[in-house]
Amino acid sequence: MLQGWIQIVLTLLIVVAIAPFFGRYMARVYLEQSTFLDPILNPVERSLYSLVGVQTKENMTGWQYGRAILYSNVAMGLLIFLIIMNQGWLPLNPTGINAPTWDTALHTTISFITNTNQQHYSGETSMSYASQIWGLGYLMFTSSATGLAVGIAFIRGLTGRTLGNFYVDVIRSITRILLPISIVGTIALMISGVPETLGGAVVLPTLEDPNISQAIARGPVAHFEIIKQLGENGGGFFAINSAHPFENPNGFSNLIQIVAMISIPSSLIYTYGLFANNTKQAWLVYGMVSVLFIVFVIINGIGEYNGNPAVNALLGSPQPNLEGKEVRFGWAQSALFATVTTGTMTGAVNSLHDSFMPNGGFVTLSNMFLQIIWGGQGTGTAYLFTYLILAVFATGLMVGRTPEFLGRKIEKREVVLASFLLLLVHPIAIMIPAGITLAFADQLSGISNPGFHGFAQVIYEFASAASNNGSGFEGLGDSQPSPIAMSATGAKTTATALWWNLSTCFSLLAGRYIPILGLLFLADSMSRKQAVPYTTGTLRTDTGLFIGVTAGVILILGALTFFPVLALGPIGEAFFIAKGVG
Repeated sequence: MLQGWIQIVLTLLIVVAIAPFFGRYMARVYLEQSTFLDPILNPVERSLYSLVGVQTKENMTGWQYGRAILYSNVAMGLLIFLIIMNQGWLPLNPTGINAPTWDTALHTTISFITNTNQQHYSGETSMSYASQIWGLGYLMFTSSATGLAVGIAFIRGLTGRTLGNFYVDVIRSITRILLPISIVGTIALMISGVPETLGGAVVLPTLEDPNISQAIARGPVAHFEIIKQLGENGGGFFAINSAHPFENPNGFSNLIQIVAMISIPSSLIYTYGLFANNTKQAWLVYGMVSVLFIVFVIINGIGEYNGNPAVNALLGSPQPNLEGKEVRFGWAQSALFATVTTGTMTGAVNSLHDSFMPNGGFVTLSNMFLQIIWGGQGTGTAYLFTYLILAVFATGLMVGRTPEFLGRKIEKREVVLASFLLLLVHPIAIMIPAGITLAFADQLSGISNPGFHGFAQVIYEFASAASNNGSGFEGLGDSQPSPIAMSATGAKTTATALWWNLSTCFSLLAGRYIPILGLLFLADSMSRKQAVPYTTGTLRTDTGLFIGVTAGVILILGALTFFPVLALGPIGEAFFIAKGVG
């Protein structure tokens, strides 16, 4: 037990140590200050700006910034959809994989362009190298860069600056942050044993019978893997994602992936502090999120270490829950990975979330409901500071002071936008399609588990889509060709993946673009406000008391919104197991 907790603590200490250095570097990049990469990248970026006709000093309004995101994403989505649908005759297809069904291709395109990477297919048997590299790998860079750009635009507006230029922010996000780290990370993963090859599958005789052969899939995995984690994409080259030994072969590669997942969202908080000239506030917010994160890690870790009471009774002694886990990672690294991947909206998995104890289901769902521990690529940081705006407003009402944040008044428009983003969009994107699915469960869902766990499976799928996470409880009939399920009457029904592909597309789009536009409008509104000087009556937002109030606002407004869902899912399942009937 002690060894597992030590591993978790050491990993988190590495993340904390990285934050100020990486955060300072990102601040210099987006403030257009000098960095050590300037001699190499300045000529490259000037060429790219000239090629696409971007005026680097041209600032955009919130609507212009949002419109640029929508136009560019539609164009990229059409291109990638065509690549996937024509992969059968395109090059880089050594195993001759044909195109998937149109609904799978549509869902995959939307999923990757929204930085979600929810996969209703098996990568090694459904996607050619061309689709993986030219299509999905390309979207991994552009979608994560889009999220980073939105986060930085929000920080600029919050601190009284103009929002900047979307195309400049995206290019700099790729050339200055995502690409350089991905190159280094690819080399590190190759050293750890992750393959990087364009060769086809290797056919070898089986150990059981030399006369029987098996095909072992491989491919250009290492570079795909690092941007998967660094960009908080999460989509795996193989079906079982980072549980596959070619994606995540050992403890060293697992450490690289965890640090890569959490490094950008955690460091962006420090970047905000430099933009606001208030690193004290940044560290207080960092501490608040860290405490919430550590609590979730402990809850998840205790559940996995104590194991399943029913299994322990059969064994005659308490044992960790190792169902659905790789023995090379064990309970501790599996619990930490699951908490990080849902907290950062990455969605990669090194174990089967469906096999976690109810503690794990509670933590992973709560992370996706809140979206701020540590949050999505850039947008999660914006959500976090949106909660601060609501906390300022609530506190101002309680103490009778005019609500101000960073010297700018919080008025009706800001409160309406913040409330709309945090309290309406996310529940709608999850609960409406989930309600329809549960109302027609026999026809639509293909749930593999009854009761509380089956309910959690459905909610998890839509929460994962709406929060741009992409991980899954699995156990659903969401892949083509659709499996055959048994209805409550015993009759066979087709649990078609068509429903899952199309219904989650609604959650993917609503959970990505409506919040992005809302965040940009909120930032634009804040940037236009005249700063007022601090007085003795100003409510300070860089104190421990205010950060404590913010944590309360997050738990009351964010967590309680979804508490009934948690009660019908993992909490109910925990009581079910405790009674000895699970």
